Amino acid sequence: MKILVTGGLGFIGSHTVVELVNAGYEPVIVDDLSNSDPKILDQLAKIIGYKPVFHKLDLCDEAGVKALAVAEPDVAGIIHFAAFKAVGESVQKPLKYYRNNFYSLINLLDAYYSKPLNFVFSSSCTVYGQPEQLPVTEEAPVQPAQSPYGNTKQIAEEILKDMIASGTSSYKVVSLRYFNPVGAHETALIGELPIGVPQNLVPFITQTAIGKREKITVFGNDYDTPDGSCVRDYIHVVDLAKAHVAALKLAERDDYQGYDVFNLGTGQGSTVLEVIHAFEKATGVKVNYQIGPRRAGDVEKVWGDVTKSTNKLGWKTELGLETMMSSAWEWEKYIAQNPL
Repeated sequence: MKILVTGGLGFIGSHTVVELVNAGYEPVIVDDLSNSDPKILDQLAKIIGYKPVFHKLDLCDEAGVKALAVAEPDVAGIIHFAAFKAVGESVQKPLKYYRNNFYSLINLLDAYYSKPLNFVFSSSCTVYGQPEQLPVTEEAPVQPAQSPYGNTKQIAEEILKDMIASGTSSYKVVSLRYFNPVGAHETALIGELPIGVPQNLVPFITQTAIGKREKITVFGNDYDTPDGSCVRDYIHVVDLAKAHVAALKLAERDDYQGYDVFNLGTGQGSTVLEVIHAFEKATGVKVNYQIGPRRAGDVEKVWGDVTKSTNKLGWKTELGLETMMSSAWEWEKYIAQNPL
């Protein structure tokens, strides 16, 4: 079956393309290259043995998305990754995030609205805000978003839920609430490739370790956590990619009711400082870091209850924090020697 993967040259998207091929699907990649590199197509070809079909397209272009639906009419499913995703930037540029993340989703849904499709949505644990109880379950009340980015994910879920409740579409939707994806493919041929200054923790660690950055700033050491730095649930990107395949297979079932949501994480939290120390332990490389003030939009601590994902998706994580760090380091070394 042919699966449209929006943002398919990005970090999570490219790893999911690999897992789709491993599971017997045919991925079709759509990406506007605003935060990815076309050379990732060549890297994917080295892993899966062929270069996937690729459409360069900004999903905010309504006419372009309608043309895509004409060009690719026989897709059985869509995995929608394409979105702006930096919490800090969203606080500074909220309209950029609302415009991009909503227009792209609505245009895509509209273009394929009359077709029976399985739609897997890339959501986020940011929908929980600062949860009242930890670990947070899918039944937890959605708290006020801490950032415009988080708000786009909350509202996107509402859009999808309302669409299914209307009974007017032929979609079946699975929303996946990720925690913090890190790491890289075991071949070190694909991984997280931020353009400009990294917005996420682990690429900032690896770039500092290899000398691209002078030092990394830990935003706050006065939170109510074991060492004062923020706590997140870090998940290996390959484990995360496999969950998207599991979500597609769930949606393919005749008894699937049309909409559901799942946490994707390890079920354990790690502080920022614990991640830095795990990197140092896994690689033997010291990281130059400093403590800085808290950052606007950051949640103090969040990690997920993944019981529902284990039971209903038949999925669970397999790769631990040190593997996440060592694979990210191998990728950083690879691109230092083989610039993309």
